[in-house]
Amino acid sequence: MLLYYITDRKSLAGTDAQQRAALLSRIADAARAGVDYIQVREKDLSPRELEQLAREAVRAVRDNSTTTKLLVNSRADVALAAGADGVHLPAGELPASEVRALWMQCSGSQPLIGVSAHTIADIFDAEAQGADFVVLAPIFEKVQTNTRGIGIEALRAACAPPNLDYEGPAVARLPVLALGGVTLSNAPSCFQAGAAGVAGIRLFQQGDVFETVRRLREL
Repeated sequence: MLLYYITDRKSLAGTDAQQRAALLSRIADAARAGVDYIQVREKDLSPRELEQLAREAVRAVRDNSTTTKLLVNSRADVALAAGADGVHLPAGELPASEVRALWMQCSGSQPLIGVSAHTIADIFDAEAQGADFVVLAPIFEKVQTNTRGIGIEALRAACAPPNLDYEGPAVARLPVLALGGVTLSNAPSCFQAGAAGVAGIRLFQQGDVFETVRRLREL
C-alpha cells in the first residue's frame, strides 16, 4: 500500500509565512507517520521560491524518516537542485523517459517518477515511458470544483490485467494510485478495486495525519 500526500499550503490558515510553516510541519508529521511519497505541488511559486520550499521540505523529510520520498511537481530542474528524490509529471508534459535520462545525466542517480493519468491509455503511455507509478484521477466526484469522478469501475479496469481480447501489456504491472475525493470512508473501495495506494491533499493535510495513516494501513 502506497500513501501519497500532495501539498497545498494555500488551503492552510494564516498569512503566507504561517501557511509555509504549517506546511513544513505537516510534511514532517507525514514523514514521521509513514507516508510513502510527498509531492510539493505549489504551482503559484516562482522557480526560485519553489526550490527554497523544496529544500526545506527535503530537510523536513530527511529529519523524520529514512523511507519517505519527496517529489516536486512538474519541475525536474527544481527537484534536482533541491535534492529531492524525484518528480511528478502532470499529464501531457515531458515523457518520463526523457526526464529520467536528463536526471541521470545531471546526477548519476535514478529518480522516482510519478505520472498523472486520466485514462487507461495514459497509464499505458506512462508505463511505456518508464514511469515508476501513476496517479489516476479523479476517482470520486469533487464537489468543491464540480468535477465528476470517473468512478470505481474505471479504477478497477485500470488496475486489472487485460482480457483475452486485448493484446497490450497488463496495466497492473505499474502501480496505480487513486486520487480525487478519496476519504477514509471510500478508500477501502479503491483498494478492493486493485489500487496500489491512495493519494490526496485533504486526506493527509487535514486532521491527525498519524491517525489517518494508521487507519489506512489497517485496511
